[in-house]
Amino acid sequence: MPSPAAAGGKASTEFVLTLSCPDRVGIVHAVAAYLLQAGCNVLDSQQFGDRVEQGPGRFFMRVHVETVPGSPPTYESLHGGFAPVAAEFGMEWELHDTAVQPRVLIMVSKAGHCLNDLLYRRAAESLRIEVPLVVGNHPDLAPLAAAHGVPFEHLSADGDALARQRSEGRLLDLIGELGIDFVVLARYMRILSPELCAKMTGRIINIHHSFLPSFKGARPYHQAHAHGVKLIGATAHYVTADLDEGPIIEQEVARVDHSDSPEDLAAIGRDAERIALARAVRWHAEHRVLLHGRRTVIFR
Repeated sequence: MPSPAAAGGKASTEFVLTLSCPDRVGIVHAVAAYLLQAGCNVLDSQQFGDRVEQGPGRFFMRVHVETVPGSPPTYESLHGGFAPVAAEFGMEWELHDTAVQPRVLIMVSKAGHCLNDLLYRRAAESLRIEVPLVVGNHPDLAPLAAAHGVPFEHLSADGDALARQRSEGRLLDLIGELGIDFVVLARYMRILSPELCAKMTGRIINIHHSFLPSFKGARPYHQAHAHGVKLIGATAHYVTADLDEGPIIEQEVARVDHSDSPEDLAAIGRDAERIALARAVRWHAEHRVLLHGRRTVIFR
């Protein structure tokens, strides 16, 4: 589908093409030949062929191009022209206008360290995203969102099944009304329904501590302290109906020892969560993450 910028007729000088398909001879040549013919110069190209014991394997590619002087292609012409190439190789592919910043809805509960970090990075322009709204199942972080100039909506996830269904219905309405590209669960402490996960496949990023499947439930760092762990960390992943088992995007770890209190572990864990989530959001926003079943291919 055309990007918002393309739909509005705005020309862009740079695009990112991502694709995956069954591996075979000639893919790179076909992609490069088309881009040259279309009037593009390749700035960066990365590829990966995942070999398997049986079958051709799967090929992944990310190409960052700029238009050349003369008659630069538009998003529409580049997208339409590549469609026959994609069909020939059975590609799953996307084309992105780099001038368009992804629109991100951030969901929170009471912990604000990940939200504050993402909004700071956005303001510092080290994270090129637009955040039109923060949604919380508690009102606690409304002042933090306001301090960054971002609207906040309290959307309770409590109550019976019907109330939760209405809440998720409102969430989907917001995603549509605001043109949201993907959702970030910045320590959002409620489980999303399998139906919502299915509708947003590959478009919801979550962060949690990396002790799982150990130390489930409340006070995981106190549980970890009691067991004398030596490593703690955080995992950023795509959300699926299987709780905390979606494709992993990034993980961050830190070494600890007997001198660290449960509070120390929690503080170190918060830092790991911020770092892992920020990387995952940036890589997704820059179209560097390609899904590969339960895994991800990441072109850094």
